[in-house]
Amino acid sequence: MLSIIQEAVDLAAAVVLEEKTLSIYKLIVEGGIGGQIIISILLLLLAVALYIYFERFLAIKAASKVDKDFMNQIKDYVANGNIEAAKSLCASEDTPVANLIETGMSRIGKPLEDINTAIENSGKLEIYKLETNVSVVATIAGAAPMIGFLGTVIGMIVSIHEIANAGGQIDIKMLADGLYTAMTTTVGGLIVGIISYIAYNHLVVKTDKVVYQMEAKSVEFLDLLNEPV
Repeated sequence: MLSIIQEAVDLAAAVVLEEKTLSIYKLIVEGGIGGQIIISILLLLLAVALYIYFERFLAIKAASKVDKDFMNQIKDYVANGNIEAAKSLCASEDTPVANLIETGMSRIGKPLEDINTAIENSGKLEIYKLETNVSVVATIAGAAPMIGFLGTVIGMIVSIHEIANAGGQIDIKMLADGLYTAMTTTVGGLIVGIISYIAYNHLVVKTDKVVYQMEAKSVEFLDLLNEPV
């Protein structure tokens, strides 16, 4: 009797130990070829999303840096009629705000409405540059969970197929591959989708701040040109 109890305890301990040592890698490996393909696609999408996020984040951060004295220097140059010096200052800054001001500077002497239109068109181009590839991150945020659910469907189909072919002898281990595929791909798709969604929204917020900055400086420049001499 004691030996039977001891064997049962040892078996339970072995099961617990196996559960504790179960790793994500093991889940993926035991998920079958279908699950491995889905996970590989999700990892690739995650790598692409993270690369675009950090590349755009650094670019937008650099674009948002404007010298506090930039507009004051522009005002001084315009007041003194030194347009070329103002253009050179804009070229040296190389930021969206500076590019907008440079566009306006190059059209000084024309009607104010023409200058405003030119600045607006230049602003659209700058926004397009800032948003380069950001839509890809948004696409990944939406596609990753669906790809994960595709893995879930594949896993369930595999499990049902094993049950149908079991002939009344259902082996849990036979079903494990399908169940692992179903669970791991769902979790993987949701993780990639959540990370990409957060990354996309953060980039949108950072871009909006630069756009507001561009609008504010453009209005300030137009007000400068509209001031009575």
